[in-house]
Amino acid sequence: MAAAARQDVTEWLQAWSEGDRSALGKLMPAVYAELHRIAHRYMNLEGKDHVLQTTALVHEAYLRLIDSGQQHFRNRSHFFAISAEAMRRILVDFARARRCRKRGGDARRVSLHETKILTDEKNLDVVDLNDAIEALAAVDKRKSQVVEMRFFGGLTTEEIAGVLNVSRNTVLSDWNFAKAWLCRELRAKPAFDTTKH
Repeated sequence: MAAAARQDVTEWLQAWSEGDRSALGKLMPAVYAELHRIAHRYMNLEGKDHVLQTTALVHEAYLRLIDSGQQHFRNRSHFFAISAEAMRRILVDFARARRCRKRGGDARRVSLHETKILTDEKNLDVVDLNDAIEALAAVDKRKSQVVEMRFFGGLTTEEIAGVLNVSRNTVLSDWNFAKAWLCRELRAKPAFDTTKH
């Protein structure tokens, strides 16, 4: 996204925060492609047979953001960070509902190979991943936010630093700690055997 377009998004977010409903009409076309990219990252973790489609995830996240009254976005990066969190919560709610229906039997597994958080042979249930991120948040909220923004939101180190109002080095330190912490937490989970049901 060009610098001018980034500035426009920030201005529209601020106008929307101040109650200008017309700013939302300008904002959504400008951010839709990026929201779709974030949703696509999530859906790649879910597998090809997931019943929720990428576009539906974008629309559901958009509706949750609008309905929540969360209209105090500091800038473009903050908006995308909140959007990524909303998408994760939608998928976790969906996985938990499916898990309840199947009595714990058919939750989808996700691989975190590309994040280098875990080794190739370890697959994770999206609910387990969410639980680990929430446990990390209980220990250190900022570190869990770094994971959310970097892995799921696709934000750069500089963008995360801007959202959290910390230095680039702090973000890198938080990321390194979070990777090690999540690796330990997720390896402690018993392996989930999808062949049983």
